[in-house]
Amino acid sequence: MSVTERGTEMRSYYDRPIVKEPVWQPEIPLYFFTGGVAGGCSVLHGIARVTGQERLAKTALYVGAVFDAVSPALLISDLGRPERFLNMLRVFKVTSPMSVGSWVLLLSSGASNTAAALELLGRLRPVKWAAEAVSFLTGPPLATYTGTLLANTAIPVWHEARHELPWLFGASGSASAGAATTLFMPPDEAGPARRLAIAGVLGELAWMELMERRLGFVGEVYKQGQAGKFGRLSKALTSAGATLLAWKGRRSRAASVTGSALVLGGELALRWSVFKAGFQSARDPRYTVIPQRERLAKRR
Repeated sequence: MSVTERGTEMRSYYDRPIVKEPVWQPEIPLYFFTGGVAGGCSVLHGIARVTGQERLAKTALYVGAVFDAVSPALLISDLGRPERFLNMLRVFKVTSPMSVGSWVLLLSSGASNTAAALELLGRLRPVKWAAEAVSFLTGPPLATYTGTLLANTAIPVWHEARHELPWLFGASGSASAGAATTLFMPPDEAGPARRLAIAGVLGELAWMELMERRLGFVGEVYKQGQAGKFGRLSKALTSAGATLLAWKGRRSRAASVTGSALVLGGELALRWSVFKAGFQSARDPRYTVIPQRERLAKRR
């Protein structure tokens, strides 16, 4: 590939992108969001069940089950045909985030919906407990594997952030799950979920700042174009929502609902920001070539 520099502009051979843009459709960032909520709710449900907070446990279970049911539908919609999802389950390859993630989604979705249905019917308690255990164990991988999946691609801004993206998505999933559960809980009983939402937002903002700093000039795409717009919107909404939850969320139902809605909106915007950043970095040859040259210079 012939690459020339003209001032601050770098152009590729025939002005064609060096890295092909992702072919994913808008269902994918929505899937990243719903999977994060479902995974976080599975963990919250398990902890609430062990600590004897039954109402919180049931609410987290039902909320997680809804998002767990939506996630496969979004993924299948992006794939185009249901049999393509089934083909992904033909093998289990530990070194493939997509293969592992497909099985995690299948197990998590099946377990959480089974547990929710049996909880609602009040039957087959041993089966329900087993389903809850599977849901709890698959929750963290479900919330984070999509970050690993992005980092495993050749897209510069995703691959260069391979150490931060899974943690960022995990923190975002925690914040989303806490906020979604808080929406349906009385303020005086929503303490653990509310604290999870606030802690998740703080963790997410910290990981986002760390990621952008470590990415260096590659991370500038998060300040440009649609990725920048969604990123600024995400930070504004999550910060406002977490502040409102911490300030009045324990005493006011209106503040609890509003704060939770703001956090959820911000977390959805975050997934869109990461999604759009990948497209933007793939279009510009600089984000592919310069990091490669820097790594080569270090080896020399």
